Amino acid sequence: MQISRKTRPSIPAIGEGKRGVDGHIGYLLRQAHSAHRIRMEKALAETGMTLPQFSVLTMIAAYPGASGAALAQLSLLTPQTMSVIVANLEKARLIERRAHPEHGRIQEVLMTALGNDVLDRCRQAVAPVEAALLARMTPEEEAVVRRWLVNIAVDVGQEIR
Repeated sequence: MQISRKTRPSIPAIGEGKRGVDGHIGYLLRQAHSAHRIRMEKALAETGMTLPQFSVLTMIAAYPGASGAALAQLSLLTPQTMSVIVANLEKARLIERRAHPEHGRIQEVLMTALGNDVLDRCRQAVAPVEAALLARMTPEEEAVVRRWLVNIAVDVGQEIR
């Protein structure tokens, strides 16, 4: 007696089936995020920095003197992860910490000159990846996508307060 094998459904390629325009919007957002993360990690590999480290350096440059807790929130990382990243960046002399002038227990995080140089190299490495995200869009379409992404985050932020 011969045992029949059940045929398994074929997995569609990215862009096809539920991995394409007919897929669930949340899945498509996650799929795009994963693809972008992979490209960013490849681009950053030559700099020796990780994507979370790049994100943290970017936020420190944008908000000098922010605390570790604020940086965790800005970088979408847990406080525990932020603590490890800040310690490693400080050890590499890319950032420095100093006591807040009014709240001694709070540590302000600041970029060093070396940190600014590394961040500049990282930005140059990821510029083509960022440009590729927008390559197929008009400026008007880009504006719509940016508003949509921000609105999602704002709405969720209001829900969890």
